[in-house]
Amino acid sequence: MLKEKFDLTGKIALITGSTRGIGKAIGDAFEEYGAKVIRHNTKVCDLADPAAIDAFCDRLAAEGMLPDILVCNASIQAKIPWTDFPLDEAQREIQVNFLATLRLFQRCYPKMKAQRWGRLITVGSVNERRPHPDMCVYAATKSAQENLVRGIGRQVAAEGITVNNLCPGVFNTDRNRECLADPVYGPKVTAAIPMHDYAAPEDAAGAALLLASDAGRYITGATLTIDGGLGLPG
Repeated sequence: MLKEKFDLTGKIALITGSTRGIGKAIGDAFEEYGAKVIRHNTKVCDLADPAAIDAFCDRLAAEGMLPDILVCNASIQAKIPWTDFPLDEAQREIQVNFLATLRLFQRCYPKMKAQRWGRLITVGSVNERRPHPDMCVYAATKSAQENLVRGIGRQVAAEGITVNNLCPGVFNTDRNRECLADPVYGPKVTAAIPMHDYAAPEDAAGAALLLASDAGRYITGATLTIDGGLGLPG
């Protein structure tokens, strides 16, 4: 009985940034459990361009492919001290990491409301709680996204729609591989993680599947942390 609650057969899932890393692992898991997955990258839709987002959603609507499950995973980040952070780069991060999420939520919500079933999921970052000194803007966008989840979650809960946030810790993806391979920085990061290990992209897949399926129907407005204990006190 419980196994059946994880089944996504007949569901359409859109995962932004899903051709590599965490997004790809989530997409693979959703496909394994029966969903039709729409893979996204910048060639499919550039989230830095608001007009492109609406055009993309228009195409999906015309093809009857607006998602039942939306995972906003794509993001960009720049490591620059806040005192030197260029305004245009800050605006770009805010657009891709936050405003694109808001717009995709807005465009996908009506279908979910009409069918009284939907899943809105964001992929945040440990930075939303412990900002990296040189990624203050990125951390701020992730905090804003998490706040959006809590705000919307209460409003749509009675409509059969859940809204949740995944908070990954240190994942060994292509984005982080170079810095984690550093002989000084890498061991320092590992020592700070109680499990003394990095996460693999697949470590996010089970959590995403829970939130996307009926197995997680009673979870909303929540942040599910996947960080090997990094955020624990002590």
